[in-house]
Amino acid sequence: MSKPAAPLKGRAARLARLMPSTGPSTAARTPFVLLVVLLLGGGLITLLLLNSALNEGSFRLSELKRETTELTDEQQALQRDVDSRSQPDALERRARELGMVPGGSPAFLNPDGTVRGEPSEATAPPSPSPSPTPSPGAPADAAPDPDASGAAAGPSGSAPSSGSDPATESGPATAPGAESPPPPTSPGR
Repeated sequence: MSKPAAPLKGRAARLARLMPSTGPSTAARTPFVLLVVLLLGGGLITLLLLNSALNEGSFRLSELKRETTELTDEQQALQRDVDSRSQPDALERRARELGMVPGGSPAFLNPDGTVRGEPSEATAPPSPSPSPTPSPGAPADAAPDPDASGAAAGPSGSAPSSGSDPATESGPATAPGAESPPPPTSPGR
């Protein structure tokens, strides 16, 4: 009975030749599979880092846009404030609060040294009389005292002085005898 076993050996040998073995080919595929897995993992990690950097840049951009909007609003508010304070009525009111008075008629020097125009001294218009209503801090039965306030006007409408010449108190103004005309303004301004 050993004869039928021989054909089985031949058949098994033929089958073994036809069927590839799993041992050596599995060992050859392992580095390729590991390389593909590493490349895919590295690509995913790179995409994750790139996405994080883009998100961080997006947050920074939105923060800078918000800050730009706030600064633009602040700049516009400051510009409106400057514009409102630069209006002629506001400038005149502020100048009067500081004790300034409108200038007199100007005089100009010609190139040959002659004076053109008639200079005049700037005088303050008469100040309005104090109101008869008492201030909130004063007693109701006390009469208002025009000399009690710190800004009471003297005979010329300016603050009272301590016996000195009002022209010397106001700063760069000259004495009444030596009048100097204000500088001429350029037309169109």
